[in-house]
Amino acid sequence: MKTTFADFDLPEKILDVLADLNLFEPTPIQEKSIGPILSGRDVMGIAQTGTGKTLAYTLPVLKTWKYNKSGNPTVLVLVPTRELVVQVTEVILKMTENLTARVIGIYGGKNINTQKLLFNDGCDILVGTPGRVMDLAIDNAISLKEVNKLIIDEFDEMLNLGFRPQLTHIFEMMKEKRQNILFSATMTDAVDALLNEYFAGPIEISLARSGTPLEKIAQSAVPVENFNTKLNLLIHLLKTETDLEKILIFANNKKHADLIFEKLNVEFPNQFGVIHSNKSQNFRLRVMQEFTNEELRGVITTDIMARGLDIPDISHVFNFEIPEVPEQYIHRIGRTGRADKEGISISFFTKKEEAQLLDIELLMDREIKKTEFPEAVAISKVKIASEQEEVKMKFLTTAKLNEGDSAFHEKKAKNKKTNLGGPSKRKEPKKFGANRAQQKQKSIAKRKK
Repeated sequence: MKTTFADFDLPEKILDVLADLNLFEPTPIQEKSIGPILSGRDVMGIAQTGTGKTLAYTLPVLKTWKYNKSGNPTVLVLVPTRELVVQVTEVILKMTENLTARVIGIYGGKNINTQKLLFNDGCDILVGTPGRVMDLAIDNAISLKEVNKLIIDEFDEMLNLGFRPQLTHIFEMMKEKRQNILFSATMTDAVDALLNEYFAGPIEISLARSGTPLEKIAQSAVPVENFNTKLNLLIHLLKTETDLEKILIFANNKKHADLIFEKLNVEFPNQFGVIHSNKSQNFRLRVMQEFTNEELRGVITTDIMARGLDIPDISHVFNFEIPEVPEQYIHRIGRTGRADKEGISISFFTKKEEAQLLDIELLMDREIKKTEFPEAVAISKVKIASEQEEVKMKFLTTAKLNEGDSAFHEKKAKNKKTNLGGPSKRKEPKKFGANRAQQKQKSIAKRKK
């Protein structure tokens, strides 16, 4: 007999919302997590992206949540990116639409004084990025002293992005007696070290071994000569493959993402968007909304969209470039094959990227299927700046040269003169020149006489 959300004795007001969303049965990570979280123990969940982690912690937390008269948050949810703040806040707002919970989402890039005004009527559940939460707490716009449930989502990505100092500062602002609920897609050394330092023996819930890819994603990789040839291949596939309807294209940096977008926008006008950290928040949210609504065929992005974001029905993920951190590959391909649907991941790799691809295969303990480069695609000889080989200049030292070398010759007579310095070095200083201080002292002495 299948487990349902009703089996966890969730409040009717929450079950009604789930029913409206046609959600009746928990996903595996939800089924494994809800009970331990309800027990009040600290929990460390290892689950891949796209498995339903947000509801896994939201539902049990809401079951035990109580209104706080002081207006200070009692639940704090920390996530690594602005987009995740927006997404998680929307989920919690939906789940609490029949409750009196005051839910606020905050992140950097917005005017901090405007965000302070959001707390005038109090806050029960706070969702935010570590930097902005810390800033508001330091400014006394919020108090974290009454937080009794701390949730950290995408724990490993938090540490990858360098948020450890902010996290430890936030830990020190809260009372020690609280429940800690942590979720991570991978179990890294940095995560393990922080667990040992700040959390006492959390229950570990693992849905899959760290680094295991989702089974419903078909993975393949194509050897490609260079960046511009990758562009030719991508355009060829977009023109010839009819099932490439809703796709994500990952680049390793903002500049490359822009280069891909510019080329695709020429070939497929207004069919693609681009998202990276140089784009404004409103621009990024608008592109995401258009992509979700299928107004765009695809989005070119950096790893900013590799974590947690739930965009339904993505058919294909392209790794235009192989990520330098193997775990990022798992997060990227996890954008497809969500909610028990099948997905496809296609990676382009150059000879230089072969080692990175091998690291990914070692992490997954699985070989990625290699497919041949299509003969119909033109191979470009033009290399972009990052592919240009560095020209190393050899400099000869004077020690290796002697007077017989052609690099040395006898000085002309006019160049043998001794350098006596500029005019000020050869002439007596004028009254207000270099000896001005002495002249001033003489003047004062005369006046006294």
